[in-house]
Amino acid sequence: MMMARRLPLLNFGFELQSRTPPTTGDPFSGSPGYDDENFVKRWYHYAPLGVVVLLILAPHPSLLYMLVDFHLMTMGQTYTFGIHLLITYTLTFLAISSLIVCIARDPGPVTMPKPIGSSDADDDLDITAALMPPEDYSHPSKWCRKCWAPKPERTHHCNICGRCVLKMDHHCPWLASKCVGHRTYPAFIHFLTCITLLALYISIISIPALLYAFNNPLSVNEITPVHELVLTFTGLVFTLVIGSFLFYHFYLISTNQTTLEHVTPFMLLRYLPPLPSGNHSLSDPPLEPELSYDQRRLTRSAHGYIRLYDLGWRKNWSQAFGWQRKHGWLFRLFCGGSSPGDGKSFPRNPKSDELLARLAKELVKSDQDS
Repeated sequence: MMMARRLPLLNFGFELQSRTPPTTGDPFSGSPGYDDENFVKRWYHYAPLGVVVLLILAPHPSLLYMLVDFHLMTMGQTYTFGIHLLITYTLTFLAISSLIVCIARDPGPVTMPKPIGSSDADDDLDITAALMPPEDYSHPSKWCRKCWAPKPERTHHCNICGRCVLKMDHHCPWLASKCVGHRTYPAFIHFLTCITLLALYISIISIPALLYAFNNPLSVNEITPVHELVLTFTGLVFTLVIGSFLFYHFYLISTNQTTLEHVTPFMLLRYLPPLPSGNHSLSDPPLEPELSYDQRRLTRSAHGYIRLYDLGWRKNWSQAFGWQRKHGWLFRLFCGGSSPGDGKSFPRNPKSDELLARLAKELVKSDQDS
């Protein structure tokens, strides 16, 4: 019996340049050709999502027990009981709403261009668009050799999902094995924020009740301190774990990076300008496997200060969470929504071209010296 090929749960892998085209897919069929045999999801892909939902709902029985026993029965604080109940269940509802958006919404489909000579290809073009030169898909970074389809800027191919995703951030097994991309990233941040605030709030309201139980052991039910202790401990643990992940993404938003762009320094190679002419053995653009140790160090060092899309933290946050409608902030508050724009083109940092040109010269110089 043949063993099924096992894939990693978290995928950051992508190819800078592939030599072998796929055997399936029509470049003008309207959908990419998927050659991944594991593209169809199985039941075990949804198991981590069940764990997430269980962890969200698990504290509520103990929380209700603590609120009723401490605030109603012991302290007689009906108003405080209502406030705690309203806040905790509002945060729970908001977390579940953004979780549903992350699962149900496509993270960022890459649509195919219409074939040349199509009867309706130029129907909706204005004069400016008609005079612009056609998009050049000959560059390795603009064409996916797995989907056999165009790959817009900041788009990456997910080996687990078997498809390209616009502004792909990462593949998340906890979200029913789906990618987080252009159309789901704000909802993902909304989900992390609500979970962090919920865990923090549960621990904050549990600590005073736990301290009261220690100071007045005869005034409370003997089982209540156990619930309070568990709620305090788990709330603080989830606040630290999920909160750290959340603040990491706050940093990424402030610098206009995705997780892939931040953890993969050699992605800079695909954005390099044409290499200076001379006696060197590098490809144009260079490929990661052909770099020497010194060249890899140069690339990693340059990755720390070359931020291709950093426009300042205000514009960066507006690019991720901006809205155009009058009351668009209400939708953001409700479930996060999706990022504005088409997810295919992004303004560049004006300083990045000069820094990339300098990196290209340093790589060629290092190759000539070796």
